[in-house]
Amino acid sequence: MKKIIETVPNFSEGRDRNNIERIILPFKGHDNVKLLDVHTDADHNRMVVTAVGEPEALKHAVIEAVGVAVKVIDMPAHRGEHPRMGAVDVVPLIPIKNATMEEAITLSKEVAREIWETYHLPVFLYEESASTPIRKNLADIRKGQFEGMPEKLKSSEWKPDFGEREIHPTAGVVAVGARMPLIAFNVNLDTNNLEIARAIAKTVRYSSGGLKYCKAIGIALKERNITQVSMNMTDYTQTPLHQALELVRTEAKRYGVNVVGSEIVGLVPMAALVDSAAYYMGFEDFNIEKVLEAKMME
Repeated sequence: MKKIIETVPNFSEGRDRNNIERIILPFKGHDNVKLLDVHTDADHNRMVVTAVGEPEALKHAVIEAVGVAVKVIDMPAHRGEHPRMGAVDVVPLIPIKNATMEEAITLSKEVAREIWETYHLPVFLYEESASTPIRKNLADIRKGQFEGMPEKLKSSEWKPDFGEREIHPTAGVVAVGARMPLIAFNVNLDTNNLEIARAIAKTVRYSSGGLKYCKAIGIALKERNITQVSMNMTDYTQTPLHQALELVRTEAKRYGVNVVGSEIVGLVPMAALVDSAAYYMGFEDFNIEKVLEAKMME
């Protein structure tokens, strides 16, 4: 592939294996598209797909997958811990190789238009594709979630960029936009007290005075009887993973709670892990150029 765009669509399905397989099938069935990762979580009731491809081929795969999700996911019946506003909650497009942000923005608008015209699923443009500053942040668009979206769309500033002021009855709405890579990074706590996880998330996230380039919410992992601080690290070069982890760990101690593990959702740039490894190992003068696999891929 000469020109590579990445997409990381989030679908509101993390439990039904048959639906999951049907949704990801389009990413397996197109030339010049490669499915890299599928992460599902039953507590979140959410799936994160990572795929790369040539822009036109990737566009068709995304639109087909959206169509499947619209068909098989029933949002009025959907229950899960992660905030969501539609069967397909968000479709980011990220320039990776020989592609510019401007090209990713153009592609996002093409995808958005076809989603509306094909499936009558209203679309908001977000991040670098946002039509107004208040739509840049996904959390602002998603506020109110699926249940509150019909009333939200009546507001003058929240008419969808593509579509009418009325949600799709079973699929809600979706956000589509171009952005730089982010890391979905979750830290698990040995408590089932959701208020503790939420308090820690509030301290950690930038919007509440915490770490810049960090978004965070508290989530209950009911199957494991623990909680989680679920974070999106929007620029790991400015706020590294280990900094977020250590702040969560420090705040957890205030409540007599321990960190019992962490996870990456989807894929992660190697440089982010190298940076954290260097921190914890105390390496001096260490960078990604000293990683064997990185040198082999040059």
